[in-house]
Amino acid sequence: MIIIFMLAFLLFYLFHGSSTTFVNVVMPINTVSYNGQLNESACRSFGILKSAGVHGVKINVCWGICEKNPKQYNFEAYKHLADLCGQAGLKLQCFMSFHKCGESVGDDLIVPIPIWARRGNELFFRDKHGHDGDEYISIAVDNEPVLDGRTPIQVYVDFMKAFRQAMGHRIGTIIDEIQIGLGPRGELRYPGYQLDRWSYPGIGEFQAFSPRMIAMFQNASIKAGHPEWVSPPVNAGSYNSNPDDNDNLFFKSEFGEYCTEYGRFFANWYSNLLLEHSLRILKPAVSMFKSPSCDVAMKITGIYWWYAHSSHAAEMTSGYVNGNGLNGTNFYDRITSLCKELGVVLNFNCFEMSNDEVGRAFGADPESLVKQIISSAYQNDARLSSENTQVRYDDKAVNRIIHNSCNNGGKVESFSFQKLNDQLVYNNDNLRRFKRLINSLKDC
Repeated sequence: MIIIFMLAFLLFYLFHGSSTTFVNVVMPINTVSYNGQLNESACRSFGILKSAGVHGVKINVCWGICEKNPKQYNFEAYKHLADLCGQAGLKLQCFMSFHKCGESVGDDLIVPIPIWARRGNELFFRDKHGHDGDEYISIAVDNEPVLDGRTPIQVYVDFMKAFRQAMGHRIGTIIDEIQIGLGPRGELRYPGYQLDRWSYPGIGEFQAFSPRMIAMFQNASIKAGHPEWVSPPVNAGSYNSNPDDNDNLFFKSEFGEYCTEYGRFFANWYSNLLLEHSLRILKPAVSMFKSPSCDVAMKITGIYWWYAHSSHAAEMTSGYVNGNGLNGTNFYDRITSLCKELGVVLNFNCFEMSNDEVGRAFGADPESLVKQIISSAYQNDARLSSENTQVRYDDKAVNRIIHNSCNNGGKVESFSFQKLNDQLVYNNDNLRRFKRLINSLKDC
């Protein structure tokens, strides 16, 4: 027993005890085709990455690729990829992607969620106009047997169990992190800014208007002693509104409805559902995957536009209440506390962004947002990893990543670079800057 304990402690120290900030590279979405075939040409630069000092690569394990029929799984391409990583001396981080994959900038493959999981009624989030998105199944049906007799949570857990069994010994040796998708693009949030109807810097829309969500809100209102609160806000503008537009009574700076008892109740109810959803998936994932040699991670995203507005409107439509909540803490503090409690690594993006690049006229303040996340993780003793949002190779972006990772009031354990392509590894100037980033983060 003593030997086992000492071995576990040694493994934990080797993976977590060092001050080194590891750098990983995100693989392109087409690394595994929709038909489940590995594109080995995407792996031809593994030797260059290893020589540059890269720790590992990250891959989306897309639900829409791996479970085309219920309980029939195909992880062969990911097993092969893991073996190629092992041969190259690289680690592999696997992203359990229960969302529609391939909608980021530069992606050339779209992988929807499985056809069989889109056949039911009222499965998706709905906005006030009656539009249902298709990025992620609504958390309103988490515990409803709407997927061929299984609940979405059961489906996700079954998928992870099958992945665990298929990958076998690779988990904890080659695979050193499993990131758990919890919403659109794998991020714990609502699809408040749907790309087919939103453009920057719109505030987005609340996604709480399906019959199930409305019924849930009405039940919560009755329990709170306010049966008159029968609907989520319908006066919160539209996807491309500004918070202070004339028709936007909910988010107005000085007298918006978000400041009222009703507004605070709705915002916190909406946000609390996200936290409850995350726990339903993360708890079994931690039990299944976490070990001294394999981390479990989750992701929230940087909604930096209108951050400087008093309402934090764009954050709120995605479920991020950046102000006093029911427990006297904001969403970010609650998430970092949750990650500490579960032993889960929190992943956050926007680390390459500077305020002078994004237009302060829209209340955009990525620098303060990143600093808030780092401070919250530090204060709550939560582990933090990071990535960039835009694919950039310039010195300004590299310098901002280094500053945020090393000199901004906390410690970032790893950084994932978006994303692996020929411009990164076969352009001498870009590769030189990338190596400088790797070496600088190692010395944090």
